[in-house]
Amino acid sequence: MWNKAIELSSKSHPGPVVHISDNPMDEGKLLIGFESGIVVLWDLKSKKADYRYTYDEAIHSVAWHHEGKQFLCSHSDGTLTLWHVRSPSRPVQTITPHGKQLKDGKKPEPCKPILKVEFKTTRSGEPFIILSGGLSYDTVGRRPCLTVMHGKSTAVLEMDHSIVDFLTLCETPYPNDFQDPYAVVVLLEKDLVLIDLAQSGYPIFENPYPLGIHESPVTCCEYFADCPVGLIPALYSVGARQKRQGYSKKEWPINGGNWGLGAQSYPEIIITGHADGSVKFWDASAITLQVLYKLKTSKVFEKLRNKDDRPNTDVADEDPFAVQMLTWCPGSRVLGVAGVSAHVILYRFSKQEALPEVIPMLEVRLFWEVNDEGSPEGEQAPPLPTPVGTSSPQPVPLQSHPSTSSSSSGGLRDHAPCLKVKTSPLKQSPGYQTELVIQLVWVGGEPPQQITSLAVNSSYGLVAFGNCDGIVVVDYLQKAVLLSLGAAELHSSSDPHRREPRSPRKSRQPSGAGLCDITEGTVAPDDRCKSPTSAKMSRKLSLPTDLKPDLDGKDGTFSRSQSPSVTSLDRESREAVSALHFCESFPRKADPAPGPCLWAGTSLGTVLVLALGLPAEGERHLQPATAAPSGTILRLKGAVLRMAFLDAAGCLLPPPHQPWREQSAPEEKEEKEKPKNLLPVSVSPSSSQEIGENQYAVICSEKQAKVISLPAQSCAYQQNLVETSFVLRADVVALGAGVCLACFCANGHIMTFSLPSLRPLLDVYYLPLTNMRIARTFCFTNNGQALYLVSPTEIQRLTYSQETCENLQEMLGELFTPVETPEAPNRGFLRGLFGGGAQSLDREELFGEAAAGKAPRSLVQHIPGPGGVEGVRGAASGVVGELARARLALDERGQKLGELEERAAAMLSSADSFSKHAHEARPSRRHWHASGHARLAVAVFTAVLFLHTQIFMYPFYSCKFLMFAIRRNH
Repeated sequence: MWNKAIELSSKSHPGPVVHISDNPMDEGKLLIGFESGIVVLWDLKSKKADYRYTYDEAIHSVAWHHEGKQFLCSHSDGTLTLWHVRSPSRPVQTITPHGKQLKDGKKPEPCKPILKVEFKTTRSGEPFIILSGGLSYDTVGRRPCLTVMHGKSTAVLEMDHSIVDFLTLCETPYPNDFQDPYAVVVLLEKDLVLIDLAQSGYPIFENPYPLGIHESPVTCCEYFADCPVGLIPALYSVGARQKRQGYSKKEWPINGGNWGLGAQSYPEIIITGHADGSVKFWDASAITLQVLYKLKTSKVFEKLRNKDDRPNTDVADEDPFAVQMLTWCPGSRVLGVAGVSAHVILYRFSKQEALPEVIPMLEVRLFWEVNDEGSPEGEQAPPLPTPVGTSSPQPVPLQSHPSTSSSSSGGLRDHAPCLKVKTSPLKQSPGYQTELVIQLVWVGGEPPQQITSLAVNSSYGLVAFGNCDGIVVVDYLQKAVLLSLGAAELHSSSDPHRREPRSPRKSRQPSGAGLCDITEGTVAPDDRCKSPTSAKMSRKLSLPTDLKPDLDGKDGTFSRSQSPSVTSLDRESREAVSALHFCESFPRKADPAPGPCLWAGTSLGTVLVLALGLPAEGERHLQPATAAPSGTILRLKGAVLRMAFLDAAGCLLPPPHQPWREQSAPEEKEEKEKPKNLLPVSVSPSSSQEIGENQYAVICSEKQAKVISLPAQSCAYQQNLVETSFVLRADVVALGAGVCLACFCANGHIMTFSLPSLRPLLDVYYLPLTNMRIARTFCFTNNGQALYLVSPTEIQRLTYSQETCENLQEMLGELFTPVETPEAPNRGFLRGLFGGGAQSLDREELFGEAAAGKAPRSLVQHIPGPGGVEGVRGAASGVVGELARARLALDERGQKLGELEERAAAMLSSADSFSKHAHEARPSRRHWHASGHARLAVAVFTAVLFLHTQIFMYPFYSCKFLMFAIRRNH
C-alpha cells in the first residue's frame, strides 16, 4: 500500500524501503523510510499515515531518540537531519559533520554518503551520534572512518579495512530508556574492532580472539601436541606482560558461550613464523585457538630504513627478517629460528628481565668448492677452525658486531653478513631472550645461501644447520664453531657413492633453494636457478629441503613431462643438507655403546653420521667439544625428509634434552651439593641405552622409507612410498600406544605406516597440492593431528585418529548461553497518568488469528529451494526472479481465494441453520413455500454477490459454486 503512504499529490513510486522501526514509546507507530527521501510515520491501528517527512536527498538510515519525539536521518550528500515527530514540514536541524562551512549562508560542500547513523542518549551529558562515512570528497586515499560526535567534540577513528556494519553497546536493551552507550562494535571486512566510549580518546579493546593470525603473512608453522603441563601457563604469563599501548584498560565487553571441554584434552601449541620476523605461540588445546606470546626476531638487527642504510648489500629483500624455519624443544624451552637472510637466532626462555651489554654473535664463512684449493686470488679468508678430528680444535672468536665488509680487487663484497646486529645494549623482556646470533657471510661477492635444515639440542649445547653449501655445527654454550664443512667435504674418501658435480666450477653457483615463491601459490620454473655470476638473489620463501615440484604456471597443476624424481642428478647438481637430527646412537658399526651423534640427510638421498665429543659433566663450559664425520654413509631414493630412532621394543627415542630451569634462580642447598646432571633426559624406556642393545633408525625420504638396525647398519624393513609422486612432509608421531610414520604426498594422499615394520595402515586421498603454501606449512604431530595453511589467512586442522573423531562433539563449545533479561525501566505514576510512558501494542491481537482469522491451508505452502544466501541472491534476478515473483502472485491469489472460500462456507452454514429452524417450526403450506423461497433467495443472493466480486477472476470456480447452490436448494 505504498500509494497510501505517500502524499495524494505525488504519483511516483517512493523507491525501496531502507528503514523500518517502531516508535520507542508507542509500538503501534511504525517509521518507514524510503530511499527517495520520504519518511512516513504509519499507524498500525488506523492503517494510515499520521505524518510524512520529505527531504531532497536520498536516505540511508534512521535512528530514534529514546523519548520517541525526535529521529535522525542520514543522507547521501553527507548530511544529518533531525526531525520532530509533530513537525513534518522541515527538519529541526541539519548537520554536515565533515563538510566545510561556507560563508554568506551557503550550503556546505557535499560529502560522501553517511551509510549508517545511531542516536544514543545518556543520563548525564550530551547524546552520542555515531556514524560511518560522510567524509569530504577532498580526502582522497583516506582510510574508512567511524565518526563519534559527543557534545561539541567530534572524533574521527580510522579503520584498516572497509566498514561493513557497526553496533552500539548500551547499558539497557530497552529503546525507551536512556541508553548510556559504553562501546561500539565495528565489523570490518577482515577484522572486528571494539571501541571504548567511556575512556577519553576512544581507545579500542584488545581482542582476545585470533582474528589477526595473518597480521603479517605466515611463512612457516609447527604443531606440538601433548606438551608439558606448565608450558602454556608460562607462555601466557610472559605474554600478558608485553606492553600493549593504545588499548583500553577494561576487559573485553562481550561474553557469552562456553568453550568445549571434551574428555580428550591435552596441551597443544602452534608456532607460526611471519614475514616481518615475528614468531607467535598459540594455544590450540581441544579446538580452541588463543594467542599466548609474540616474539620479534627483528629486534636484534638494525632497521633497514632505505637503501642508503645498507651499502654494498646488492640484495633486494622485500622481507629480510622473514622466518624461514623453526625448531623448538618443549622440554627445555629452547627455540631456534632461521631467517631468509641466512641467519640463525637461538633463544632461551626466562621469566626475568635481562639487559646484556652486547648481543652474542658469530659469523660463519661457509663456501662450496669442488677441490681442496685455496681461496680465490685476492681473497683473504678469516681463520677457520682447526681441521676436524684433532683433539682440541680452536674455536672461532666471538664477534659482538658485524665485521666490516672487505672488497676484493673487483669491488665484490666479502666477509660481511646480510644484516647488521645491534651494537647497543638491548633490553630483553621476560620470555624468549637472545642466546646467540649466527650469520653466514658473503664469499667471493656471492650472498650466502638460505638455510635448508636446522636442529638444536639443549643436552649437548649444540646447534646445527645446513644449506646447499655445507653444514655448520656451533657450540652455543661456548659460542664457538665446531664444524664448518663444505658440500664437497661432506663425503669421506671411503664413500663408494661419491659424486662430483657435472660442471665443476671454482666460482659459486646459487642453488635453487630459497628461490621458490609461495606467496602467489605457484612456482616459476625459471626461478629455480639464477645465473652463477649474478650478485643479487631474490630471497623468497621456499621448501626447507630444496624440493620443489614443477607446477604449471597457468592452473598450478603438476607437469607430467618432467621426471618424477625432483632431486635427480640431471636436474640438480648441488647437494643440500635437508634434514638434521641429534640423538644418542651408534655412529659406527664397531661401537660397543651409543654416544652423542648428529645424523645429517641430504637432498640426494645420502645419510651421514657425525660423532660428537662432549667434555665431562663438570667441564662442559671449560673444555671444547668436538664433531667429526664417522664414515657411516647410508643411501635412499630421493631427498631425506625425516629421521627418528626407536629402541629394541619399538618405542620412540626422542632427542635428549635438559629440563628447563631458570638460570639466575637461586639453587637449593641440596642441589648445590649434588653435581649437575647433564645426562640426556628421555621420556621413552632407556633400555636401548644399555651396552649391546639394538636400535632402529627410521629414515624417510621423498620416495621411500627404511628402518636400519643399529649398530649392524643393516636394513631391517623397507617400503617404497610412492611411484609417480613424492612425499612432501613426513613425521614420526605417537598415536595411541605406539608410533607410526605419517606422510603427506604431492598427489594429495595422506599415508601412515606402522613402526618398525612399515606396514601400511592408512592411505586416504585428502588434498591435492595446488600451491606451495600447503607444501611448506603442512605438519603432523602426536595423537593423530595435523595442520596446514589452507589460505593466506586460515589454518586448517585435521585428524586421522578415530578417538578424536568420536570425541569431536564433546569438544565443540556452545556459541549462545541463556541470559536473564534485565528489568524494564520504571514507567512512573505521573507518566502513566498523563500518557507519557511507553505504550505497548498487542500485535497478536492486531494481526493474530483472533482478529484476522485463521489462515487457510492454501495461503502458505513450503516449496523447497536452493536455500542460503547464494540462493536468495540468485532468486533476485534473471529467470529465477521472475519465477519468484510469479510464485508470490500465485500465493496472493490463493490467499484471496481462501478468504472467499471461508466466507462462502459461513454463508452456507447460516442458510442451513435458517432452514433447520424453519423446518422445526412446522409452518403451513404457505409458510413452507415462503421459507423455501427465502432459502432460494439467500442462495441466489450469495451466488450473485460472489459473481459480482470474483466472476472475472475466478469464472470456473464461480460457476461451479452456483451449480452447487442450485442443486442444494432444488
